[in-house]
Amino acid sequence: MTDIRPSLTAQAKAMGIKLTPRQGEQFQTYFEMLLAWNEKMNLTAITDPEEVVEKHFLDSLTLLLACPVKEGAKVIDVGTGAGFPGVPLKILRPDVQLTLLDSLNKRLVFLGEVLTALDLSGERIHKRAEEAGLDKKLRESFDLAVARAVAGLPVLCEYCLPLVKMKGTFAAMKGPGAQEELEQASHALEVLGGTDVQVRSFTLPTAGERNILLVRKTKFTPKGYPRHGSTIAKHPL
Repeated sequence: MTDIRPSLTAQAKAMGIKLTPRQGEQFQTYFEMLLAWNEKMNLTAITDPEEVVEKHFLDSLTLLLACPVKEGAKVIDVGTGAGFPGVPLKILRPDVQLTLLDSLNKRLVFLGEVLTALDLSGERIHKRAEEAGLDKKLRESFDLAVARAVAGLPVLCEYCLPLVKMKGTFAAMKGPGAQEELEQASHALEVLGGTDVQVRSFTLPTAGERNILLVRKTKFTPKGYPRHGSTIAKHPL
């Protein structure tokens, strides 16, 4: 199995992120488990070691450059999939209280094995995002809700903003075209309580432009949201 640690450590350092040897080991274990499990279930289409380093690990770590995450913050990774960006965030910041949310239980089984192997804690919740937003234990209880490559921004706002507490942050991790999505989502942001928006841009070595939209929650989300999943998809705000 390829040793990704030298490449990952060097590229992270170039971004301004210093990895300890222990963190390098954790990323190596995560990489090996990702490829091994990917042979029996669909976790990622990206399997080339250098592409995993850049498009999954480094891409996830841009979140820490874009968004100040306070000590002990409650963070939910919405539609976490194979654990991005939640698990890389937890490797760098083991102090955060991480919740991994996904609609597919077998992905959460994989992530449970990963967290155990990396000696990290994290809650895994098997729900659709719109169900989580209506759950009284989860609604408006997170300092940071993050989603990466899940849906268009108007839809994503309705999935994520109900989970964010007042004055908390919703971080949407996007590629190029983020400004256009932001314009399309202006109504959704207004309705759902996220009016203060900042855009942080990064360039990955070969994958190119990445944008993280940071939405600060300034009003409580009205009771009728999130709506049913099919309604959200057919009639985005």
